Amino acid sequence: MATELLTSSLLPVPHGFATRAGGVSEGAFASLNLGFSTGDERARVEENLRRFAAAAGAPLGALCRVSQVHGDRVLEARAEEGSDGLRPTEGEADGLWTQAPGTWVAVGTADCVPVLLVDPDGQRVAAVHSGWRGTDAEISVRAVELLVARGARPERLLAAVGPAIQRCCYEVSDELGQRFAARFGDEVVSRDAARPHLDLSRAVRLSLVRAGLKAGHVDVLQACTACEPGRFFSHRRDAGRTGRHLSYVLHRF
Repeated sequence: MATELLTSSLLPVPHGFATRAGGVSEGAFASLNLGFSTGDERARVEENLRRFAAAAGAPLGALCRVSQVHGDRVLEARAEEGSDGLRPTEGEADGLWTQAPGTWVAVGTADCVPVLLVDPDGQRVAAVHSGWRGTDAEISVRAVELLVARGARPERLLAAVGPAIQRCCYEVSDELGQRFAARFGDEVVSRDAARPHLDLSRAVRLSLVRAGLKAGHVDVLQACTACEPGRFFSHRRDAGRTGRHLSYVLHRF
């Protein structure tokens, strides 16, 4: 099966949100597991990453990642002398941005919200991992602030919000539901069921619009990672034993 990358028509640079199709991993990690911390065999993850890079049309040695910690830190990825091997992670953070031509930045998810940002004028790109903690801390806003500090105009920025666990499957505690409703408004919480359900993607979108992006410049892909076991890994659905997707954006202007 070929590697499948979902894309947004809004972003003018190469980018993609991986599904689980097109790799060599087996069992709970079948098949395109792109995460080393899952318990999968390292050799298989390395082969999956080579296939992922081939599908993205970018050198594996130019791929930049971080050790994700569910915070609001965003690091800069700089150009390095290329090699064929995978670069070490850039450090502990949940977002990366770059202005280095040929560099691509990526974040890993398995229910959390991946966000890709493009500054079409300043020619900068960013990738953000936004779980509920990162969304509450507004990590997407931190990424926007970094781009704006370097000359970007927020109303010109473009964003794609990728596949994540959607409201239908994201049951949360009453306390967390109240916390998000107070922070983002009642529209991000559904109380039709016995327990509240959180619309994390909508909260991320609201954060981006509040940060100055135009509503029409934020594309939200509605696919639910928990609803489609044949297409997506889901940490919640699979009780933690599952693979990881990567979502990337490539600096190529």
